Amino acid sequence: MKVDELRELEEDQLGDRMRAARRELYELRFKHAVGQLENSSQIAKVRHDIARIMTVISERELGLAPVPVHDTAPVAVAVKDEGFEAEPEVAEETVAPAPVEDAPKPKRVRKAKTEAQS
Repeated sequence: MKVDELRELEEDQLGDRMRAARRELYELRFKHAVGQLENSSQIAKVRHDIARIMTVISERELGLAPVPVHDTAPVAVAVKDEGFEAEPEVAEETVAPAPVEDAPKPKRVRKAKTEAQS
């Protein structure tokens, strides 16, 4: 998996890849612990893939990399029917919550040392 391929994916596809890679890493670690893993370098490869995915996600969050624009089908827009009259909106009464008074905290009292405890 290359970074250029990851940058072309959309957010939900990146999330799916991330979940799959983390699941694979979990399974590889489990196999390694049990002794069934023959090639332990697979763990490092999956960890690098996870790091690449996280890098692409963070680049998008910081605005360092452009989000890919894919051709999408045109979206149908509803047209208002001339014979339709909407009901007037009724404003709901807003009730302010009662103020909560902070009760004073009880003071901690330090017990005096007695001669028996010393």
